[in-house]
Amino acid sequence: MTTPIKNNIKSLLIVVAVLLVLNVVSNYFFHRFDLTKDKRYTLSATSLNIIKQVQNPLYVKIYLQGDLPAEFKRLQSETRDLFEEFQAYNKNIVFEFVDPLENEDESMDNIKELYLKGLTPINITVDDKGKQSQEMVFPWAIAVYNNKEVNIPLLKNRMGASTTQKVVGSVQHLEYSIADAINKISKERQKKVAVIKGNGELQDVQIAKFLMQVRESYHIGPFTLDSVAKNPTGSLDALQKYDLAIIAKPTETFSDAEKQVLDQFIVNGGKTLWLVDQVNIEMDSLYNEYGATLAFPRDLNLNDMFFKYGFRINPDLVKDEQGSPIKLATGEQGSATQYQEFNWKFAPQVYATSTHPIVKNLGGIKFDFASGIDTLKNGIKKTVLLQSSKYSKRIGAPVEINLKIVEEETSPNHYLNTGNIPLSVLLEGSFHSMYENRVLPFDQKSFQPLGKANKMIVISDGDLVRNQLDKNFQPVELGYDQRSGNLYDNKDFLMNCVNYLLDDSGLINIRSKDLDLPLLDKEKVYESYTRTQILTIGLPLLILGIFGVVFTLWRKKKYAN
Repeated sequence: MTTPIKNNIKSLLIVVAVLLVLNVVSNYFFHRFDLTKDKRYTLSATSLNIIKQVQNPLYVKIYLQGDLPAEFKRLQSETRDLFEEFQAYNKNIVFEFVDPLENEDESMDNIKELYLKGLTPINITVDDKGKQSQEMVFPWAIAVYNNKEVNIPLLKNRMGASTTQKVVGSVQHLEYSIADAINKISKERQKKVAVIKGNGELQDVQIAKFLMQVRESYHIGPFTLDSVAKNPTGSLDALQKYDLAIIAKPTETFSDAEKQVLDQFIVNGGKTLWLVDQVNIEMDSLYNEYGATLAFPRDLNLNDMFFKYGFRINPDLVKDEQGSPIKLATGEQGSATQYQEFNWKFAPQVYATSTHPIVKNLGGIKFDFASGIDTLKNGIKKTVLLQSSKYSKRIGAPVEINLKIVEEETSPNHYLNTGNIPLSVLLEGSFHSMYENRVLPFDQKSFQPLGKANKMIVISDGDLVRNQLDKNFQPVELGYDQRSGNLYDNKDFLMNCVNYLLDDSGLINIRSKDLDLPLLDKEKVYESYTRTQILTIGLPLLILGIFGVVFTLWRKKKYAN
């Protein structure tokens, strides 16, 4: 055997040995390399912890398959890559892509079945070089684990956004959507949420969509404060078994004993989500022959309690040029009533300017007759989550509200130094009891004047959590406005509030992940369509052909002798 052959065999054996060693070592050391600039495929610590909970097979059907528009092919690709990343860390996660419209004979049955599961399709207009066509897409997935099922929304619907913008926003939220669904379906619910009743709060059917969403992750139950009058100590003991209390638009005065129960719940670490109207007015009351109604302050006997905690909800209404659309009758044509869309300034359409995880990357949030919030200095950390636009101002109550305000003409000069009014505030710290150094409404041996570290969120509009009802008095999606057909991000905001208050902030932090998703500019592509084809298809083929010719000639010359 000649020396060169021996050396080649030796080199081959060394390479094989190195590969075998690397293969053995790789079984003990697992690492995936993410070469993207924004670390798009690097799962957060929260996601990795959630994945560890999956001990049995978790099956996911993803309905992004088939002849999809270009933007949705990108969403499909990003979804596949992310699920592959989840699967790499836990082989129990099994996924497949399904085309619900693949078989024409079965497509209608498939669509009906998905509708019943709450998976609604979207119809989009595809513009291909000037030719428009309608396409139906199901941007959803369904996860099944231990006989439990949960829907995974893959497309985030942002009002007023183009399809491309929606896809970019959806990719931003993909990891959150998937991790949140896996967490819901694999984690046993532990924390308890109390929905406070007894003071004229919203009825269950009016907040049904919110309750259904909360119930997916937490134990939830009504808690009536009426029992405080007979057994205040027992009521407090019962309330303290909950982790969060939600007070959704109370309309009746709180007694001092009820306030002590809520106060001691807060001082002892109970979280609270306040949705409070300080002004009495309802939109339906404007639909009368005069198109007007009186808005007047509502006394809930909570002002001193709020003042002690470090904030004040004022008895005023926020009027904002960045309002929500409203349709009003403007006349009749034949037998049909004619409607026109106007800007309703007492329904601020709020876009978060804060970078706090609760509100980061959220779309528009709709308020109805909101009041301004003042924050007070008392050692508690305050973070303004939502505020009105710079073209807004406060209108003191009592005041007449008239639909004719839609015809009002204004200019920026009407809003000098009046805007950016806080509408939702997060408070964090150790709250002092409002009954500190005061006579207690009822005797309490366990009374605490100063609490442990805690947090609460205040929203100056009870209707933010209210879902509308359809003609059959069934609740429609929270945030959906039937009058305008717009869908707002009210539900996402409120769920973020609940998650944050209950210390599930790890999931919220995934939402704030910023991704750089470059997409083709369609208009520029259409303008230079032929040149684009040459550059993307023809040029690579030309380079490959030249390389082949040069390489062939070089080989002939080298081995000619």
